[in-house]
Amino acid sequence: MTNSQQQVRKAVIPAAGFGTRMFPATKAVKKELLPIIDRQGRAKPIILAIVEEALSASIEEVAIVVQPGDREIFQDLFTKQPAYFHKLSEEKQQYCLYLQEVGRKITILTQDVPEGFGHAVFCAREWVSEDPFLLLLGDHLYASQTESSCASQLLSVFQQEGKSAIGVRVTPATEIHHYGCVTGTWQKDAMLEVSEICEKPDINYARRHLHVEGMASEEFLSVFGLYLLTANIFQHLEENIRCDRRDRGEFQLTSCLEKLRQSEGLMGYVIKGKSFDTGLPQFYRQTMIEFPNYEN
Repeated sequence: MTNSQQQVRKAVIPAAGFGTRMFPATKAVKKELLPIIDRQGRAKPIILAIVEEALSASIEEVAIVVQPGDREIFQDLFTKQPAYFHKLSEEKQQYCLYLQEVGRKITILTQDVPEGFGHAVFCAREWVSEDPFLLLLGDHLYASQTESSCASQLLSVFQQEGKSAIGVRVTPATEIHHYGCVTGTWQKDAMLEVSEICEKPDINYARRHLHVEGMASEEFLSVFGLYLLTANIFQHLEENIRCDRRDRGEFQLTSCLEKLRQSEGLMGYVIKGKSFDTGLPQFYRQTMIEFPNYEN
C-alpha cells in the first residue's frame, strides 16, 4: 500500500510543557487549559479547540501527551460530568454530553521526563504504530479561510502526494528568527517540495539560503504548526535519543524532519488560514482578541 492510500486515523497533541512563559497563570492552571473564546462565542479550554481541529479532518483517535501528574486533569475534562451539571443550561448540558462523546476518542499518554518537543512526540510511538498521523501543537489554535479546515487542507496534500507534509505560512524577515523555516521548489497550488528545514535562522542565513523563488525578497516560509507525518519520523527521533543528540539541551523535532525529508521527501503547503500562538502573554492576549472574530 502506498502512503497516499493509507488512511490517516490518528492525531497527536504534545501538551507536556511547564508553561513557564505564562507564569504565574500556569501556577494555577495548565497552559493548555487556559480559556479562549471560539467563533461561536463559547468559552472553552485551548486543548479542546485543538482536539476539535483534529476531528475536523475526520481523525478518529487523538492522543494527548501530558506530564504524569496531569493525566487525571485531562481525563476529567473529557470524561467527567461536573458536580454542578444540573445547574447548567440545557444547551450547556448538551455540550457536556458532547465533551464525553469526544472523550471516547481521546487517549492520554505521558512523557515521564521533560526532554523536549521531539521527545514528547516520540512518546506516542507505540500508540501511533505504523500509520501516518497528524501532529498539532498544544499551544496553537487554527482558523481556516476556507470551508476546509487547516488540518483537512494538510491531510489533502498527503493524500495527493503520498509524502509527509508540513503546513507553512508567509512570514516577514523581521520575525523568522522566532520560527522554523523551510525552502524549496514550488510545485502546484501553494505546494512546495521542501529542500531544507532550518530552526530559527538568523536573517543573514535566511537571505542566503532560505529564499523561495517568486516570493518578495524579505518574505520567507515559516512553520505553521501542523504536520502530517509518516511513522518513519519515530526512527529518526529514536536515533537522536539513543545517541543523545540534543538541541538547546532537549530533543527537538526539526532535525528529524530534515532526516525524514532526506530519506523520503517532504512537502510544504501554504495553509489557507491562520495559526494563533497562545504560548506567550502578548500572543495569548492577541489571540483572545482576534480568534473569535477571524473571518473565512
